[in-house]
Amino acid sequence: MGRLRTSRVLPGFGLSLGYTLAYLSLIVLIPFSAVFIRASGMGWDAFWHAVSDERVVASYKLSFGASLLAAAINTVFGLVLAWGLVRYSFPGKKLVDALIDLPFALPTAVAGISLTALYAKNGWIGQYLEPAGLKIAFGPAGVLVALIFIGLPFIVRTVQPILEDFDTEFEEAAATLGASRWQTFQRVVLPTLLPALLTGFALAFARAVGEYGSVIFIAGNIPMVSEITPLMIITKLEQYDYKGATAIASVMLVVSFSLLLVINGLQAWTSRRLGSAT
Repeated sequence: MGRLRTSRVLPGFGLSLGYTLAYLSLIVLIPFSAVFIRASGMGWDAFWHAVSDERVVASYKLSFGASLLAAAINTVFGLVLAWGLVRYSFPGKKLVDALIDLPFALPTAVAGISLTALYAKNGWIGQYLEPAGLKIAFGPAGVLVALIFIGLPFIVRTVQPILEDFDTEFEEAAATLGASRWQTFQRVVLPTLLPALLTGFALAFARAVGEYGSVIFIAGNIPMVSEITPLMIITKLEQYDYKGATAIASVMLVVSFSLLLVINGLQAWTSRRLGSAT
């Protein structure tokens, strides 16, 4: 009886793994390591002074706060939009479906200029909002609008395939058992969509935190009010303060990675819970 050969799903796994690790190191790990190495060379006192400056702290609050809020808003309305595209037919459906990907293809500077033209005091929308006391452009609200604009496709494109593959027989079974529409959505549909929603939330948040081009035009860049952290990094670089820029970047990197780690952990826990329930 000949010796059985162990078959692998991926032939050449060792070579593939080595190539993957080498590519990941060159593209991701080494650049990130360079940020921390450059920041560590400035000493603790100088590092703390750079990252705890009053303007920098205000930019942290705006960048991370607006990114989390924009991702949360996109999660709700992105789900509604994906639901409408999957479950209903209406005139112009294909056009709406194509427009969702526009923030992916549109240059960020063009998006910022367009949003500013719409929401400025004399813009098409802003001329009606500002008299009512709603100032969007050149303030924190403008930052939020820009981040919602660039993050919406992540939610829709993550949830849409799950909805398309979802079997409506489960909803029909729940209805025959006397469940209302809200109960059916809450207990049957939402648990299936939850991992995808968390994934879309994480992607939208990650994109929003590092967004620059579409924000600086509509934000107004007012110190202590509407300055985002990427702008502070660019400002440091323009002043040839490379160590200060890397210090701010390292803090941003650590906080972003920590938040994404928590979100991914929550997603994995939700997936395991759903798997054990089924």
